[in-house]
Amino acid sequence: MQKVNVSEKFTRFDDLWSPKIVGELNGQYVKLAKLQGEFVWHHHETEDEMFLVIEGTLVIQLRQQDDVVLETGEFFIVPRGIEHKPVAENEVHVLLFEPQSTYHTGNVKTEKTVEKQDWI
Repeated sequence: MQKVNVSEKFTRFDDLWSPKIVGELNGQYVKLAKLQGEFVWHHHETEDEMFLVIEGTLVIQLRQQDDVVLETGEFFIVPRGIEHKPVAENEVHVLLFEPQSTYHTGNVKTEKTVEKQDWI
């Protein structure tokens, strides 16, 4: 058991759209990611996906409703099966809470898909 300093963990990597695992509980991973630009449209068949903005502004585009704009300190849960696309005009730091089996690109495999996520 040890505490995790989220700010310090963000200093350990620079790559974008490549979540890093910083914790594990009850079959879930706690992940950190740096985002900038547009991601890909995707959905997750069996998992909800939570985005907590640690720093910056993140837009979650949704096909079935208006975009959701998240500022520092806000989170949004995308329900399973809902197609979405994260967009960050400037660099954004997020915390994700997901089942261990979740691919960050969901049902889509692209050059942005990270097959093996690193622990930091």
